[in-house]
Amino acid sequence: MLLIGLTGGIASGKSTVAGQLVAHGAVHVDADALAREAVEPGTDALEEIRETFGIDVIDKHGRLDRAALGAIVFSDPVRLAQLNAITHPAVWGLAQERIAQAQAADPLGVVVYDVPLLVEASAHRPMRFDLIVVAHASAATRIDRLIELRGMTREDAARRIRAQASDDARLAIADVVIDTEGSLESTGKQVDALWSRILAIRKSAL
Repeated sequence: MLLIGLTGGIASGKSTVAGQLVAHGAVHVDADALAREAVEPGTDALEEIRETFGIDVIDKHGRLDRAALGAIVFSDPVRLAQLNAITHPAVWGLAQERIAQAQAADPLGVVVYDVPLLVEASAHRPMRFDLIVVAHASAATRIDRLIELRGMTREDAARRIRAQASDDARLAIADVVIDTEGSLESTGKQVDALWSRILAIRKSAL
């Protein structure tokens, strides 16, 4: 099995790249979905979040109030680091389970682990990737996308971007960079080339 790490800043086009890789035949493991699963009611991570950030981040149904938590952590790097120290290990644990399941189903398959915070979670990462792919667009482009597609204010969009790893930090770990500034067609051609490279790596490993 080949394990591909896919990362990129918020609104970088990472989900588009992931979808195109799945269309080629990859198995998609989505860290965002796992992050929601990791803090479901009854989980150790949710209880630790309640103890660390207070009852106000838990809604009346006993679920995580993401807006309330976001208001605390996205403007405070120390509090964000506290949250990451709780959630990253829990998400990596779930990711290992899903990747092991995919490997058992197809030992020669390709798994794309789609994880926005690959740089930030590196201390908690118990796995090695055969390739790390970064979906990249400038901060200005990503701010415009967040305003247009998610209805954020420019200030909120910029704050979300600042709360994540820098572009330089992500690019420093990249084996492949997919430039998503252009059209979907342009992104698709780059993903096609990436898939050819993935198949070549898999063939050489057989």
